[in-house]
Amino acid sequence: MSIQYSKEHEWINAADTSNAVVGITVHAQDALGDVVFVDLPEVGALFAQGEVAGVVESVKAAADVYMPVAGEILEVNEALRADPSLANSDPLGAGWFFKVKLADVSQLEGLMDETAYNDFAQDH
Repeated sequence: MSIQYSKEHEWINAADTSNAVVGITVHAQDALGDVVFVDLPEVGALFAQGEVAGVVESVKAAADVYMPVAGEILEVNEALRADPSLANSDPLGAGWFFKVKLADVSQLEGLMDETAYNDFAQDH
């Protein structure tokens, strides 16, 4: 499965039907500017789709990080906690935020593909 995107500017890569990686989009990090702090969720925490799972702070603003799908946090990116600038330099790679065990795979169907997200991001 390819990367999918939420209207809250998170990306999710569900490599299989049970686990996925979540981060913020290039558009989000561009809008925020230089990221200086991330507040990541606790491993084992359960979140509903759309619930706030973390916070990202930049020199310009703070923004919530929302769960694109419901699930349980399996792992957080400790490298990102140590070096928040990874969210700027590699938002779709080393700057990932957390890994999640999907509670409802069908929620992925409500997310956008890259083309739809790029169209959406231009207007928001």
